[in-house]
Formats: sequence, C-alpha cells, structure tokens
Amino acid sequence: MAVTSMSRSSIRDFARGNLMSGPGLKTFPVEYLVIAGGASGGRQIGGGGGAGGYRCNVSGENSGGGASAEAALSLRAGTYLVTVGAGGPAVTATNPGLAGNASIFAQIATIGGGGGGAFGATNYLPLTGGSGGGGSLGTPGGVGATGQGFAGGAGNASSTYPAGGGGGAGSVGQSPPSGGSSGGDGGSGVSSSITGSSVGRAGGGGGAKQSGTAGGATDGGGAGAVGTTATSGTVNTGGGGGGSQGANSGAGGSGLVVFTVPTGTPISFSAGVTQTNSTISGKDVYVVTATSTTSETVTIG
Repeated sequence: MAVTSMSRSSIRDFARGNLMSGPGLKTFPVEYLVIAGGASGGRQIGGGGGAGGYRCNVSGENSGGGASAEAALSLRAGTYLVTVGAGGPAVTATNPGLAGNASIFAQIATIGGGGGGAFGATNYLPLTGGSGGGGSLGTPGGVGATGQGFAGGAGNASSTYPAGGGGGAGSVGQSPPSGGSSGGDGGSGVSSSITGSSVGRAGGGGGAKQSGTAGGATDGGGAGAVGTTATSGTVNTGGGGGGSQGANSGAGGSGLVVFTVPTGTPISFSAGVTQTNSTISGKDVYVVTATSTTSETVTIG
C-alpha cells in the first residue's frame, strides 16, 4: 500500500527506524598505516629530503613524530577516498628539494615530506612537511608535522659545509658538528608489523657535503652523495631522497596505504588502484602501493 500522508512524528520515527536497521550504519573495525610521499634532497651542498608523514593506529605501535598509535577506527559501510602520494622528483639544478605528496585513506591524511635545502647565490631554505628537510649552509632544518614526523637537521657553516640530514618519522635528522667529517645522516623511520613482519619505513635522506663523505640513511631514506647522483628514497616507504653536491639529488620514495578489516569483509576498489591482499591473524590486509590519480576509492561492506 502506498503511503499518502504521515505525521511529522511518524516520518521521524520511520526515518530513525530505517537508519538504525539499514546497511549504511553497519561498521567495521579498521587498522591503518598511511605514509605520504617523501621529499627529494637539495642539490648543491644539499640537505636530505624529509620523509613523508606517518600515521598508524595499530595497537602497540607508533605514529610519526614520537606519537603513540592513534585511536581505534570504525568505518561505516560505504565508499572512501584512497590516495598514494608520489615522492618529490629529483632536483637537477641548484635548488632545494621538492616536497612529497599527501597520502589519504578515508579521513586519515598525511603530509608530504619537506624538500632538503641547498646553497646557491643565496641560501635556499629547506621545506617543512610531514618530516622536515635538512638545512644547507648555516640554515636550520625544516619543521615536521605534529604526530607525523620530525624536523630536519641544521646545515653547518664551517669550511667543509656539511648539510643536515632530512627528518624521519622516528627521529630528527642529524645536524653535523662544525668541521664534521660527513654530511648529516637522515632521521630514522618507524617500524610496523601491519603486513605480518616488522618493516621500518619513512626514514629521512642523508645530507651532502662540499667534499668528502655524505650522510647515510635508513628505513627507506636515500643516502647523500658528493660528485655523483644521490640515492633516492625507497618506493612505498615514504623515505626522503639524499642531498647532493655537484650532481642530481635523490628523489623521494612514494608513500603507502595499508589497512585491515575483519576476514570476509567485502572490499572493492575503483579502477586505477594497485593493491595486494592477504589474510593474517583473522584480518584481511590490503596493501595499496599506487593510485593513478587523486580520486580513486575503496568501498567497504
């Protein structure tokens, strides 16, 4: 029978009843690890690139910038944005590094890493970001985002001009001392076992030096270089690229989105999403390694 008229209270009660019983209100507990793209290092006494912002809510693990795991998350059945941020491109002329790009999963967004500083006719300052870029000649490192990453190390103005390491999700980039024997090491990343084994990601890039030895890097960050092309951040870690002296800098590593849902939860992705999945300890784990644009989606439930 068609409904031809209803009182306001009946309409309200009908809507409330459908909302409470309808499929749109079903929720699913979700764990996530979301890492933005890392930045490239600077070129010409270049500071290391900062790592991409790092956010994680897996119990017992950490987010970036010294933060604990974020709060538990439940998502209603529905369609959500998923984006894997690209790393900042390598720098081929005397300039600071280029910032990484944001990664997004539902309402969880991370900030791309900040580019490493460089020295030219004037000082080129490093960039802020998820983690900050390392400084060049006498400049401080860029600032990291709260709960996502640490600052880059400062560049030293001594005669050997060692540049600072890029900030990592797990620690500040190294500020080399006056007369330091090498450029600053990139800050460490953070480890997560969301994919089944512990993996360190989002390390900062190493800083360059006028001559001698450049800074190193860990957890997906790229080492700096003197006279040769610096090492790029590792793909899908959000690692910062190395700074360079006399050659191209290292590119930032692309980001990553990982999430888990209870086993058997219906999941589908829009075209343009590259992902793999597995079942670990009663959870379906989805690892999204690339998206072709910034408008791809995942549907849950």
